[in-house]
Amino acid sequence: MPADQKTTSSPRRAEGAQEQGRGSRALGHEGVDNCVDSRLRGNDEAYGEGANASGDGVASPTLARLMTWLSPAYPVGGYSYSHGLEWIVEVRRVRDASTLADWIEAILAHGAGRSDAIFLAEARRAVAGGDGRLLAETVELAAAFNPSAGRRLETLAQGAAFLDATRAVWPAPQLDRLAADGAELAYPVAVGVCAAAHGLPLAPTAQAFLQAFAAALVSAGVRLIRLGQTDGLRVLAGLGPLIPRVVAGALAASLDDVGGAAVAADIASMRHETQYTRLFRS
Repeated sequence: MPADQKTTSSPRRAEGAQEQGRGSRALGHEGVDNCVDSRLRGNDEAYGEGANASGDGVASPTLARLMTWLSPAYPVGGYSYSHGLEWIVEVRRVRDASTLADWIEAILAHGAGRSDAIFLAEARRAVAGGDGRLLAETVELAAAFNPSAGRRLETLAQGAAFLDATRAVWPAPQLDRLAADGAELAYPVAVGVCAAAHGLPLAPTAQAFLQAFAAALVSAGVRLIRLGQTDGLRVLAGLGPLIPRVVAGALAASLDDVGGAAVAADIASMRHETQYTRLFRS
C-alpha cells in the first residue's frame, strides 16, 4: 500500500510499496478481533439508548439519524476534499481500482481512519460521562493532529459545518455550550459530541463515520481516475470487512494510542497545497 510505507516520501519507493502493502490487509486482524470492545458484541447497555432492546441490532431511529448525519447530502462540504488523493493521482501512484483500494485501505487502517475513530470515541465518552478534561484534551489533540494546512482545513471546516447544521435542526444544551466556547472541533470530534448529546450508540456511530469517510475517498477517486461508478462500488465493497476491524481497535484504544504510519498520504496532502491545477481543497 503506498500510503502505509514510512519510506514512501520518494516517488520511486512509493511505486514498489503496493506489493508489500497488500500483505498488510491480513496483518493484525486476530489481535484486533481479540480486543473487540464489548460495545461491538451486541449488549444493550454498551449500545446505549439507540440500541434495539431485542438484540436485533441498531434501532430504526438511530439508523435513520446516522444515515442522515453522514449522508453526502449533509451540508459539511465533504465532496470538496480528497485527503491528498488528487496529488497522488497526478503523479500516477494511484491510477486504477486496485491502487485506489490499496491507498484507501492504508488510510483507514494506519492513517486518519483509525485516529479519527479514536477521536470520535473519546469525544462521545467525554460528553456522555461529563468528563470536561477528557473532552478538552480530545478537542485539542484532534485539531492539532493534521500534517498539512489542507488536512487541517478538511477536518475543522467539516467539524464546524457539522456542529452548526446539527444544532440548527437537533438542538441540545451540550452543543450550545460547545458553540459558546468557540473551540475548533475536528470533524470526528463534532460527530462524537453530537452522538453523545442525542444518545446515539458509539459503535454504530463510529462505523457509520468510517464508512462515510471511505465512500468520500472512493467518490473522489471516481472523479479523478478513469474509473467507472461500478468499479468505485467494487472498491467500496472490498473495504467493507476492514471497517469493523478498524472500529473495534479504535474503541479499545485511548488518546495515548493515537498515531499513524500512512506517511505517503501525509506527504501527498502537503504536496497538494502547491499543486498547479486542483479540483479539491485538500
